[in-house]
Order: sequence, then structure tokens, then C-alpha cells
Amino acid sequence: MLTQKQSSTTSLTNNNRGTSGFRLGTLAAAAALCTLFAGCGLAPGMRMTSPPTLVETSNDAGDPATEVNIPITPIDLSLVRKMRAQPASTGPDPLASLYGKSGSYALGVGDVLQITVWDHPELVAALGQPNPNTRTADAAPGFVVDADGNLQFPYVTKPLHVAGKTAEQVQRELYKELSKVFVKPQITVRVASFRSSQVYIDGDVRAPGTQTFNDIPMTLTEAIGRAGGFAPSADQSRVTLLRDGATYTINMAAMTQKGRSPSDIVLKPGDSLRIDSREENGIYVMGEVNKPATVIPMKNGKLTLSDAISQAGSLNQETSNPKETYVIRNGQSDKPEIYRLDARSPVSMLLANNFELQPKDVVYIDNSGLVRFSRVLNLLLPAINAGLTAAIVTK
Repeated sequence: MLTQKQSSTTSLTNNNRGTSGFRLGTLAAAAALCTLFAGCGLAPGMRMTSPPTLVETSNDAGDPATEVNIPITPIDLSLVRKMRAQPASTGPDPLASLYGKSGSYALGVGDVLQITVWDHPELVAALGQPNPNTRTADAAPGFVVDADGNLQFPYVTKPLHVAGKTAEQVQRELYKELSKVFVKPQITVRVASFRSSQVYIDGDVRAPGTQTFNDIPMTLTEAIGRAGGFAPSADQSRVTLLRDGATYTINMAAMTQKGRSPSDIVLKPGDSLRIDSREENGIYVMGEVNKPATVIPMKNGKLTLSDAISQAGSLNQETSNPKETYVIRNGQSDKPEIYRLDARSPVSMLLANNFELQPKDVVYIDNSGLVRFSRVLNLLLPAINAGLTAAIVTK
């Protein structure tokens, strides 16, 4: 049997162990609480009161990291006025070289001419008999301009070079040659098949593909009309023209607003047109909105900040902080831009309605401080409960 002294010593030892375990559990809980409050200050979406700093990670060579300051520009009336005045001060029109007037159709290699000499039926046989089984892509019966740009015709001693000439010019030359054989011949020259020059149209049109030049001038609107017109998802503000290695971006909606007709742009053989889809130029709306989504611009390519927020279901009244509304632009470049709008007042929506977004912009709505605290608390509660449980068990 244990003596009274030994029993007292054993009981004291057990109490010390229990007290030590309780202290350890309490310390663990306290450490968790400290981490919680520290986490509140470092939670994502924290309010930025100074220009943020992006820290670039070191590269493979082990060079030290560098800091890049990105200023936050407030969205106010002066900024909106500056953005509106910016397009008007861009200098000369970059599309000036595309304007012009189309002349008569110039013949080229592969074109087929129908030449009629009246009162001389023997020359009709030279056209050949029409084949009822021919496909639409086959040439019509007639005189074909060969690979050298020449034309062969009966009673003309040498080939006529017709490439680059109009049908009227060819008619006058044939009259001159045939007058050596016939007395005042009556000649008619017309193009039976246009096959020498094409323009390619791709993108959001109803019938993409190759369109052939004919006697109707191939303007920008004519080319799109032949391709079936714009598709419902087409972005009329981003029509790309590729010519001789140079790229031109055409905003048809802006041209119309400025009083300039897109028909003033005349296409040339070999041009390539592409019409972008509005889905390719979406705006990303995320954060504390009711329906985070990728919002597509309107048919004229425009989309304001208020339009984007409205299509995303508006701000979440329970979790959002309207004061911290951000627009991140050029996020994948070396010079990103960040704009901030204080949307607490209804008057601020007037600014949002005049702030035009650009493709690939990111609209982010931050959350409130209480929501951040609640979310960090939910993350740390399991650790706190584990510490308290350990304290109770060891006691």
C-alpha cells in the first residue's frame, strides 16, 4: 500500500500534468486566434490605400526579385472626359489609304469573254456549244484569257494582250484588227465569267469563303453583303483587312457615327477580310456579384462598366463593398492599368455608364471587411476546435 506521502505526491504529479496539458491547449488556441487576426489583415481582396506592389519572382539564374509599382487611377469626371477626347486627337486617319473609287473591271488571267461579230454567224462556232452538265464553278463558253494574259480570236493574226484592260478597250482593238478583213464590223464584247480576281472573307459572316470580283465595285459593304452579311455574334467594330502584308483594323460602327460610309473602302484583288466574334472580346466580371460571368460587348463593340455589372446580376448587397470596384486592364502585358470606382453613391453609376471597357478587361468587386473576417474565421475554426479539444482531453 502507498503511504500517505506517496499518495499525495502522485496526486500532485497528475494535477501538474493536467495543468500542463491545459496550458498547451490554451496556447494552441491563442496561437490560432493570433493567426486569425493576422489573416484578417492579409486576406485576399483587402482594401488598398496606396499603389499596389507586384513582386516578380526570381528567375532560374537566381537573380533577386524586383518590385513594380502600379498606380490605381480613380474613375472620376476628369478621367471620363479624357477618355472621350482621346480618339479625336489621334492624328491622321490610319484608313486613309483604303478610301477610293472603283473603276471599270480590268480583265485578268482565267476570265472568259463572249465576243459577238454581227452578221457573221461563222464566228459563233468559235464560242463552243454550252454544256448543260457543267458545274457552277466551270467557265462559261467563250474566249479564255490565257496564262500570258493574251486572247486568241479568228482572223486576228497575232494574240491580243488583254490582261489589265477593260472590255471596252478590247472591243476597240478587235474592231481595228477585224476591219482589215470585214467592212465596218459590228462587235460586242462582254465578260461571260469573272475568274481572275478574288477576295477572301472569314470570321462571323453567314457564308465565309472566296468572293470573286465582277463589274460591280467590290467595296467593304459589298463584300460583306455577298458573304451573307454579319452573323448575329459578329463584332462590327473589329473588321480586320490584310493587304500586302499590312493589317488594318476597321471600326464600321464608329465610321458610321462619324458620317463616313464603309462603302468608301474599296477592296483590291488578294485582300483578306476577317470579322471578329463578340465572344472573342469578352469582359470578365468577378468578385462579389450575383452572377460572375464573361460578358460580351454589343454589336457595335461597346460595353460600359455599368452594362457589365448589370449583365452580371448587379452587386451582391450582402457581401460586396461598392467602394472597392476595380477595372484591371492589360493584365497580361508589362504595363497593366488599374482603375477604381467608388460605387456607393447612385451618382457614381453615371460615371460607370460613361466608362467604356476594352476587350479582356477584368471587373472585380471586392468584399466587405466583415465578410473577409467571416471567411477567414471559417478557415481557422477547425484549428481552434482541435486545440480546445486537445486541451480538454489532456486535462
